Amino acid sequence: MRLLADRDAELRARGIGWRITGIASRRLGWIADPAGLDVSLLGGAGVITPARFPAALRQSNNVLEWLRAARADALFEATPLNVENGQPAVDHIRAALEHGAHAVTANKGPVVYAYDELRLLAATHGKRFLFESTVMDGVPIFSLFRDNLPAIHLHGFHGILNSTTNVILAGMEDGLSFDTALKKAQEIGVAETDASHDVEGWDAAAKVAALVTVLMGERMPLSEVQREGIGKLTEGQVLAARASGAPYKLVCRARRTDQGVTATVGPEQVPLGDPLAWVAGTSSMVYFETDVFPGLCVTEENPGLYATAYGMLADFIKAADT
Repeated sequence: MRLLADRDAELRARGIGWRITGIASRRLGWIADPAGLDVSLLGGAGVITPARFPAALRQSNNVLEWLRAARADALFEATPLNVENGQPAVDHIRAALEHGAHAVTANKGPVVYAYDELRLLAATHGKRFLFESTVMDGVPIFSLFRDNLPAIHLHGFHGILNSTTNVILAGMEDGLSFDTALKKAQEIGVAETDASHDVEGWDAAAKVAALVTVLMGERMPLSEVQREGIGKLTEGQVLAARASGAPYKLVCRARRTDQGVTATVGPEQVPLGDPLAWVAGTSSMVYFETDVFPGLCVTEENPGLYATAYGMLADFIKAADT
């Protein structure tokens, strides 16, 4: 929301006007006003509470009714990842497309669990289903292949796609225990209060499944990604690996074979001669192997606060330009 306001001049220069007509969250409930909600109120100081909004603006928790009340042209969907079935994000996006709105999401679940359905539904209604922020924040991974590398054959990829494990492993290399390193990551806002999705490799696995599904054209259920997190690594193992010149990283891999695509996520010792060994902090890197470019590397170095929001903004601009 702040980024929309910050980039208002750029948006209007492109002929894109906007207003926030609905907002929904666990704390606020479902609020809609087709005339536009007060952006200064939404982004103002203090905690935003339901009491800030007149009762007449509060809607039922039926997402389709809320979208209709808001007369939404686009939905920004940013609920947390549900590794079991991608809900409620899948239903939210389905409702938006059926309502006739573009759908922009930062949630990997809909891509992993309902990509084909939602893509077809978007096409049927002449709308866009966009998800650039699901992998590497707002770095244009999906649009790189969709818009700039047509007819290329992707053989596989490998990389580091989860920043929380980077921060934890770096802390352990500095002599911290796993629990202390995790707590530090939570204190600086890198890790969630419940960091199990990161620590156990679920977040990275979902990103791998999304990349395989979209870029390699192979349906990749999350259950088919061989997954191991970093929770079993001891401080001694991590320190010894760094001392040996091959630090541990949580590495994602996917490769096309004669039998289909295989995908893995797990801790690996990476030699210092490999660029992956130097990916630190909240940085990410992915290395694509294609028939034309044997090695195509995309790196994101310590993204700032706006990175994920920018990916959603870029998707919104693509949708508005449709």
